[in-house]
Amino acid sequence: MWMWLVLLYGVFKGLREIVKKKALEKNSTMEVLFLYTFIAFLMVVPDVKNAMGLAPKYYFYIAIKSFVIFLAWIFSFKAIKKMPISLYGVLDLSRVLFATLLGVVVLQEVLGMYQMIGLALVSLGLLMLKYKPKALAKQLAEGGEQVEVKLIVMAFASCILNAVSGLMDKLLMRDINSSQLQFWYMLFLVLMYLIFILVTRTPIHVGSLLKNYWIWILSILFVIADRALFIANGMEGSRITVMTLIKQSGCIVTILAGRFLFHEKNTGYKFVCAAVIIVGIVMGVM
Repeated sequence: MWMWLVLLYGVFKGLREIVKKKALEKNSTMEVLFLYTFIAFLMVVPDVKNAMGLAPKYYFYIAIKSFVIFLAWIFSFKAIKKMPISLYGVLDLSRVLFATLLGVVVLQEVLGMYQMIGLALVSLGLLMLKYKPKALAKQLAEGGEQVEVKLIVMAFASCILNAVSGLMDKLLMRDINSSQLQFWYMLFLVLMYLIFILVTRTPIHVGSLLKNYWIWILSILFVIADRALFIANGMEGSRITVMTLIKQSGCIVTILAGRFLFHEKNTGYKFVCAAVIIVGIVMGVM
């Protein structure tokens, strides 16, 4: 059951990358981030009765998780706004390496033969993308716009931070329930983005922001996906190393969107990379 929940998260994650791209066409990064998290928080407020009763130390731990995601989302939104969606989707797969490393080192999970083969194939898919100079050069220049190195660095920083957040989810869900984690995590996120906006005096165009229906769709996808992931983390037998591999199913969604929705070029090579990665995912869950 937990594998199906993580698969749902992966597919919704891929859909979210598409919706993020569309939402950012109409509003700035910080505008989208704030309204997106605020709407998502309002959606979980009705479950507040199940979110009470935490020991003080857990508020601190959840606040740390929220800060990690606060930074991760700023990096990812800035990267995805200017980077081809299909390229971002494949680069985002590098988080599997970071998350697997954390699972083995911190949680002392043991990789079986199939998991090791799966991890090797996922890594191979990433290396195929990154170390084929001519193909990569074309991908980085899709649409005639050169993707800046700092955007790629931001994408990787987001991957590392998301891997840390995934580890914290697994650790926290040993002692608290999904309602508690989701409610307080969302509340802290909203406060952090609000403080950032006030301190930096970031302009907010309320009219256009409220009319940007992509943000509302993004919030719905986020709430459903995160609840599925939190529940999966709390299930007995769930393993962060396997979960991380399954999450990467979202890359197929982003590559398809890049080809058919955003009309990006040179997606054929990305499909090959993604195919290798998907085979790795299948091997990892065997």
